[in-house]
Amino acid sequence: MLVTQPETSVPSPSSAEEEEESPSGEVRVNLFARTDVGQVREHNEDNFLVADLTRRTRGLLEANRATAVGPQGAVFAVCDGMGGAAAGEIASQLAVDIIYERLVDGLAERPIRRDELARRLVRAVETAGLRIFHEAKADRSRRGMGTTVTAAALVDEVLFFAQVGDSRGYVLRGDTLVQLTRDQSLVNQLIEAGQLTEEEAETFEHNNIILQALGTSDTVQVDLTYAELRRGDILLLCSDGLSGMVRFEEIREALRSGAEPLEICKALTERANNAGGHDNITVIIVRFDGTGLKPLEAETEPLKYRKYVLGDEGGEGGMAGPNSSPSGTSLGPSGSEPAMTGASNSLRPSAGAGASAWQEQGAHGAYDHDDRIDIPGTHVPIWMVVGIIFGVVVLLAGTAFLLLR
Repeated sequence: MLVTQPETSVPSPSSAEEEEESPSGEVRVNLFARTDVGQVREHNEDNFLVADLTRRTRGLLEANRATAVGPQGAVFAVCDGMGGAAAGEIASQLAVDIIYERLVDGLAERPIRRDELARRLVRAVETAGLRIFHEAKADRSRRGMGTTVTAAALVDEVLFFAQVGDSRGYVLRGDTLVQLTRDQSLVNQLIEAGQLTEEEAETFEHNNIILQALGTSDTVQVDLTYAELRRGDILLLCSDGLSGMVRFEEIREALRSGAEPLEICKALTERANNAGGHDNITVIIVRFDGTGLKPLEAETEPLKYRKYVLGDEGGEGGMAGPNSSPSGTSLGPSGSEPAMTGASNSLRPSAGAGASAWQEQGAHGAYDHDDRIDIPGTHVPIWMVVGIIFGVVVLLAGTAFLLLR
């Protein structure tokens, strides 16, 4: 049964009172990540980041794969590049590199506060977008390059998500899998506007159009959300090479299998390839445990999409305001630093180590019909987006007619 969470406003997790109530003890992670070129693409434009911010280490080092999270936290991210030839690879690699560098740069030795980590995460993503934009302007061969990013930063029991584009973040709690990020895509905008059903979306002709990406503009609106973890929760970050090829129920079953993260990564990648492997596939699996997390029985609020509103510099985040909106689908058991924009909801309605041993790369290819298209989408009316698409289709049809005469 598919369940959509109701729209609610929920309190931020950053107050001093809630931090005092957090269980004492450590939070442990057991993780793995994998990126695969797929069955169709000639090269891999995806990248991922797995980093321990306390030790200042990144990648699938043994010390990072099963460890206690230190007082400065940890970060995980998936980036799906676009731009043709080598440009997509460059954009996604720049993104994971810059996000990591900005997060560790000037990081104090003291335990990081929740609001501070959330602010640093947003700034890191914004800086990556600005740097990619300038790189693309400076090199003609990289014009139009960009990348999605779904990044998750952990401090004590709180997991922050920074979202740009249509890569995804899910959490499995018990038997329930919930998508905690919102796709910033045309198809999701049409679904939330009631102009397209979930079933129609599966075969929608323009499902490769996203509303924003890092690098396609000098500014980006980062969607900042959060979840309060419980013991045994499992995080999945993935590119659309997985979510677009493997059904929601199959993803849930793989996460519920009890297998180790490495085996889950393998299984999900194989399922995507067996389904056609039309795009690059990147998967990060993180299982959370330890006495620093409350047990599942202590859950008072179900998992849902929850906005995090940053407070003033040096202060704490406030309430999730009226823009708090439904989660994704859940399935029950039955350059220079840009100006700070913080959490944004401007796209409503809308629905690392990259060079690891698992990464497969081939010859550089060019644009094809599957390449993602980015449309800057700040407050874009549906009629305007549809009109743009219609105009492009008419123009292409007219050009083809003239060429065939």
